[in-house]
Amino acid sequence: MTIDRRAFIRLAAAACASAHLPLANADAQQKPVSLRLTLRPDRLGNKIEDDFTGLSYESAQLANPNFFSGENTSLIAFVKRLGNSGVLRIGGNTSEYCYWKPNSATGANAIVSPDFVAAPDPGHKVPPPANITPQAIRNLRDFIDASGWKLIYGLNMGTGTAEDAAAEAAYVMDVAGPRLIAFQLCNEPDLFYRNGIRRSDYEFPQFAVEWQRFYDAIRARVPNAPFAGPDTAFNTSWLVPFAQKFKSEVKFLSQHYYAEGPPTDPSMTIERLLRPDPKLEEEFEGMKKTARETGLPFRLAETNSCYSAGKAGVSDTFASALWGADLMYRLASQGGAGINFHGGGYGWYTPIAGTPAHGFVARPIYYGMLLFAQAGAGQLIESILDAAEQTPLLTAYALRSTTGDIKAAIFNKSPDRGVQLTANAQGKYASVLRLHAPRIDDTTDVTLGGVPIGSNGNWSPAPEENLTARNDRILLDLPAATAALLTFHN
Repeated sequence: MTIDRRAFIRLAAAACASAHLPLANADAQQKPVSLRLTLRPDRLGNKIEDDFTGLSYESAQLANPNFFSGENTSLIAFVKRLGNSGVLRIGGNTSEYCYWKPNSATGANAIVSPDFVAAPDPGHKVPPPANITPQAIRNLRDFIDASGWKLIYGLNMGTGTAEDAAAEAAYVMDVAGPRLIAFQLCNEPDLFYRNGIRRSDYEFPQFAVEWQRFYDAIRARVPNAPFAGPDTAFNTSWLVPFAQKFKSEVKFLSQHYYAEGPPTDPSMTIERLLRPDPKLEEEFEGMKKTARETGLPFRLAETNSCYSAGKAGVSDTFASALWGADLMYRLASQGGAGINFHGGGYGWYTPIAGTPAHGFVARPIYYGMLLFAQAGAGQLIESILDAAEQTPLLTAYALRSTTGDIKAAIFNKSPDRGVQLTANAQGKYASVLRLHAPRIDDTTDVTLGGVPIGSNGNWSPAPEENLTARNDRILLDLPAATAALLTFHN
């Protein structure tokens, strides 16, 4: 007798969830830790808006107008599964080598193979130039219309001219209309000196002069054009002066964050990815400082696990799902307005891998984003883990959703220790949606709600696991290297 592999994964994962046991070797697990989680619906935190979630792709992908198109129904389905109102960001390293070709239907060398996909650019060398045509922008509008998402659009300030940027912005603004939430004038300008785009002494003052010149040229052509910036790679010292100088010209501030890198460094491991990152705390401090001083929202416009296009065995593993979803909640809890996970093609860290011709599949990090989507928008409430310092790889976040439900997302990023968690009940029972894989380094057999994500983003979780409240308490067993979303019901 034969059995379908996906069906087997579904049955095995569902059985594991109901038994509260991981699929990994039980002998390798340490004794579970018992902790208490206290939820305080009366203590409100930051809001998570319905456009918090986002994806980021290289601008060079527009050289193939058939990729972001209303006809790419498979990719549209994967995008919509993450939310009905997310944000697609077009930018990346290749944005500084993409050129607007408005005077013909295609432009020289603009139409490439229908299978062409632009993987995340590692930034090791100058990428080949790519042409962007009116057809690509019209198709892009069809894509975002079909998905219901909004658009952040990157322009070429690195090697382009202000006049060309203004012409491109005028066309994009005319076609994208209200779905365009911001133009970004460049990608990681604080690294221009490293990749030869600018001289080694290029600093914020020179950048500010250039940014103002491009801004003025575009606004002269498109008076209501929206902007964001500075879209720096890491340099928080640029964030405050940019916010102070251009706060009346931008809708929000944007910056990038990568947890690890370079991928050639052997110390860039799963274990390091899942540990608390002081660099992230520094970025959050810069975010909060500018928010206090200017009132501008902050978005991680490009992020993922490991810069220079990711690392095999880390970026493409189940660990990235736990890390990615936790990062989303961490950012929201610190006041961030949204996040865009970079990807494309078959890149190691891309959330959605594939081509229109060969179909698309969900990579592990997509499952973490999907867990976040199942909780949805709402207002965070206080959640307190007793003795949290004893379990630094355990995190918990709670919110009151827009439907009024109390939900709690709990992440056990420890590779070898389970948790028995007692939470004060917010209803008579709680349904449980579990994020799981056989191993933390698994690249394929990931499930959410006991099932994998199918083609075209198809996903229907197994029958709910319910936990009954006893003495106003809910007991959740959370195995090592898993996560769970609790939804409380009366």
